Amino acid sequence: MAGFDDDLRFAHVLADAADDITMRRFRALDLSVQSKPDLTPVTDADLATEESLRNVLRRARPRDAMLGEEYGRTGVGQRCWVVDPIDGTANFVRGVPVWATLIGLMADGEVVVGVVSAPALGRRWWGAKDGGSWTGRSLTKASACRVSEVNRLEDASLSFSDLASWEQSGRLDQFVRLARSVWRARAYGDFWSHVLVAEGAVDISAESGVSLWDLAAVQVIVQEAGGMFTDLAGNMTPDGGSVLCTNGQLHDDVLDVLTKRPDRAARRS
Repeated sequence: MAGFDDDLRFAHVLADAADDITMRRFRALDLSVQSKPDLTPVTDADLATEESLRNVLRRARPRDAMLGEEYGRTGVGQRCWVVDPIDGTANFVRGVPVWATLIGLMADGEVVVGVVSAPALGRRWWGAKDGGSWTGRSLTKASACRVSEVNRLEDASLSFSDLASWEQSGRLDQFVRLARSVWRARAYGDFWSHVLVAEGAVDISAESGVSLWDLAAVQVIVQEAGGMFTDLAGNMTPDGGSVLCTNGQLHDDVLDVLTKRPDRAARRS
């Protein structure tokens, strides 16, 4: 794992701690749900999970910083754990099992470890820089992830989260054009869209209006599976406010559609 084996194992420890809390609160009759200032939901499970992971990090990795969706950043230094306690809180609230805890480690500004744990689906995905991308129930029971070989947009499968964020960002027309360019478009949503790209089950995933904690863990998983991960402007960053994941072969074609660059498409044809 090129020096990140201990970090990856620790990320799984964090994921185990998160799963213990989230599964006990999933579909709980007394689940507390509130609205944040941006009107998105937050539950007692979101808050308890992030608090628990912060406590584990303080004890086990006191020199590392942490950035979480609910409580912001604490600590300083070049190593920072980026956590979304529940990605897909709206699903969690409604009893839909498509939600996950996202745990990423950034070192010197680069994501080097990522774990996505979806206990209600019985699935987990992880990756480490130069260590490959994997899915399974544990480190010892895993299979490698590899992106698809689809190389034409008209044969490609696209996954996204919702149309509202595309409309709010002024990109709805571009998204509709992309959806009409592919073979199939489905809204699997949130983390699941991106790990399906890593698995090769989906060829393209894209979102507008996302944050670093939504993407840090996902980036290394997609890249180590052989895919490409950028924002919608083509910048290779998890902090650009948007994301495009592909199998690599389709990336430029998708960017052409989303950014209206017919000159490049014409040159390639």
